[in-house]
Parts: sequence; structure tokens; C-alpha cells
Amino acid sequence: METFQLAPDLSVCRILNGMWQVAGGHGYINRDLAIADMMKYHDAGFTSWDLADIYGPAEDFIGEFRRQLASRSGQKELEKSQAFTKWVPEPRKVTLPLVEQSIDRSIRRMNVERLDLVQFHWWEYSNMGWLDALIHLSELRDRGKIRHVGLTNFDTDHMQDMADAGLKMASNQVQYSIIDRRPEVKMVEFCRKHNVVLFAYGTLCGGLLSERYLGRPEPSLLELNTMSLRKYKKMVDVWGGWKLFQDLLMVLKEIADKYGVGIPNVATRYVLDKPAVAGVIVGTRLGIAEHRQQNMRTFDLKLEKDDYERIHSVTARSRDLFEAIGDCGDEYR
Repeated sequence: METFQLAPDLSVCRILNGMWQVAGGHGYINRDLAIADMMKYHDAGFTSWDLADIYGPAEDFIGEFRRQLASRSGQKELEKSQAFTKWVPEPRKVTLPLVEQSIDRSIRRMNVERLDLVQFHWWEYSNMGWLDALIHLSELRDRGKIRHVGLTNFDTDHMQDMADAGLKMASNQVQYSIIDRRPEVKMVEFCRKHNVVLFAYGTLCGGLLSERYLGRPEPSLLELNTMSLRKYKKMVDVWGGWKLFQDLLMVLKEIADKYGVGIPNVATRYVLDKPAVAGVIVGTRLGIAEHRQQNMRTFDLKLEKDDYERIHSVTARSRDLFEAIGDCGDEYR
């Protein structure tokens, strides 16, 4: 198991359990089966959770999981678990009471004394409420309601604005994968300079980067039966299309076979080894499907120079997503 020391008071498993999948669009999630599955993830060493206030019952699931874990194993075991939520308000005037009310609600739902990490997302840069929000979140951090303040889907220029304003951000959560390497254009350099880490999502393209899609015809919209698959298939289309994607899967399969692992392991390891990356978020369809043992194999994998060269021989033929879409998070604005 690999961990990353996010701060002196906070360590995180480098493969985080993503909870977007409980918000809908990924199949019905049974609450009791989900909590039981969360226990299995924790017992396997996958102790870090990524969620948001807008991910349906995700914060409530964390709260119930924590209650059951404390009852079963005690406070010491509970302290091994981390849950990183997001605050995703609608763009409007942001006041301290509004922010504190939102944070207090997450604290209650998650059954914690304070939030480990709040990853702030803002939909519209032209509304300058994002700056007020970060000032207020920083105040709540200083008062002890939040351990650390992070970001979700902010671009490099606005992170520079935060740094210029004297705001300290611990992390930024961005899309980062073999096909989407936009963080490498500007963001990684900023992060290394300002001691900010990245949490990567979309690393497996919703499951497209797997043996399941190797050698298959381009899937129809009907076959893409989750929101994740539909979302990242659009990204593949912009990146280079299905034929080039098949070329990439073939190379990844050959590399995976070389080490006795799977395509998802190679794709995850590729991003984990990138500068500034603290962890990769892998979605969990709790109570429906699990990949704990497969995910564990990533930690034993070490890619060689030749592996990177083979991957880059394919990606070099793709479209530049930074030019096509813009910096990290620009696809949301």
C-alpha cells in the first residue's frame, strides 16, 4: 500500500475511493450493501475517500460508515480513515455565514469533528465570489473546522491569482490520464513551485482504459451505460478517436502482460508516477462491482523507460487537448 503525506497531520492512500458513482447514473446503489463494501475497502487498506456535497448520499454514507467502523473496531481504527469532500455552491454572493452553514452541514452528515480536506469547485470565473469563498474557507480552516483547503477543476491562471492574494491551497483535483495530459503543460510547474499536490480523476476514463474495450468496435451510446463511460468516450473522441484509442489499448495490454497485471494498473501507475500527483481517484460502484485486488496490484508495478516510450509513440499521434479544450477544468466552463 502506498501513502502520501499530504501534510504533517494528514496521510492519504495513493489510490482513493471515488464516490461520484453513488450520485446516480451508475446503477442503483443499495445503502446497506454500499456500507458493507466500504468496510471491505477499508480493511483492504484503501482508507481514503473522495466525495462531494452534491454526490447524492455520499456524505451520509461516510457518516454511517464511520459510525459502524467505530462501533466495530474503535476510535483508533477510525482514525485511519480519511474523507475528502467538496463544496460545490452555485455562483452567487458568498458570505461567511453561508460558507459556515455549508461546512457545518457536511460535518454533521459525515459524522466528523472537522473536515480533513474541502476541495472547492466554482462554476463561473466571471463571478468573483470564488475569491470570497476561498477567503472564508481559509478562515474556517484557521478556526479548526477544516484541516486543509483544496480545489477542484481550477486552472493554473486562477491558482496563480490565489497565490498572489496570499491564499494557501493544499491540492487541486483535475482530470489526468494517459490521454489527458493537460496538467503537464502549466499546472505541474505551478504546483511544484507552490507546494500544491494534484489528485487525478478520469485516469481510467470511466473504465474505457481496460481489457473490456480492447478489440471491440466503437460502442454505441446505448452500450455506454454509465455517466462515466459517456463522459470519457467524448474525451476519447476529441483526443483522437476510437481507432487510435484501440492502438493505445493494444500497447497497454502488451505492457500489462509483460508484468502480469491489467491495463488499469498500467494506466494508474503511469499517472501516479507523474510529478506533483499525490493520488489517483478510482471510482467505486459500491455493492455492484469491486476491483480491490486488481487495484492493489498497481502498487507492485514499476514501469520502465521503454514502456513510457511505447505509450508516447501512440499518444504523439493524438490531438493536443490543451489546445482543443484549454487548461484543466476549462471543460466545465
